[in-house]
Amino acid sequence: MIFQDPYSSLNPRKTIRDIIAAPLLENKIIPNATKKDIDARVLELMETVGLAERLFNSYPHELDGGRRQRVGIARALAVEPKFIVCDEPVSALDVSIQAQILNLLKKLQRDRGLTFIFITHNLSVVHYFSDDIIVMYLGQIVEKAPAQELFENPMHPYTKALLSAILVPEIGKRKERIRLTGEVTSPIDPPDRCRFEKRCHYACDLCNKGTPQLIEVRPNHFVACHRVQKDCNTITAGG
Repeated sequence: MIFQDPYSSLNPRKTIRDIIAAPLLENKIIPNATKKDIDARVLELMETVGLAERLFNSYPHELDGGRRQRVGIARALAVEPKFIVCDEPVSALDVSIQAQILNLLKKLQRDRGLTFIFITHNLSVVHYFSDDIIVMYLGQIVEKAPAQELFENPMHPYTKALLSAILVPEIGKRKERIRLTGEVTSPIDPPDRCRFEKRCHYACDLCNKGTPQLIEVRPNHFVACHRVQKDCNTITAGG
């Protein structure tokens, strides 16, 4: 797993060598390994993620955020995974550093055949990085589709609102922002109804009578919305 905060996810009392070596030793990745074997593997992992050899005996406080996150990535790679969970891995970094880390992850994915679950609120990052996207609202999946399909043809009202909030990097160009109002449903023991109904501009009578199921409405494009599934006939004032 690659954690969100590179400042709190590394033990400040351990050197970079010890942090990366910990999963190697704990999981016995290298059978009967000597200290020399472990050090060689740590250096190999550091090179893989773009960390200079001179940082081998450094401590986390001596590194900037980007280098700290590279240490976290090296630590995750130490157990030779095929599947890695990335929990907001770039949200705590400067924009220029974000691009470097994302490019590194893309290269690792390509070179090592890795699968990532990338958890983030930044849809621009999602569009760049992901093959498939799942949109969740209050812990429930509301839409799932290939990345390009979801950006070109969003169907769930919440997905549309999220995409409308993405800034357009072009002077003078604006797009209509969908502003959500209304009360957020409590995620604690929610009732059997659409969790987005109180904030939805297209809510209908059916929305508060049952939770919409995730249904494939186009090839490999799934949506949990009565309106999209054409079950909604009577539109009421939502949000």
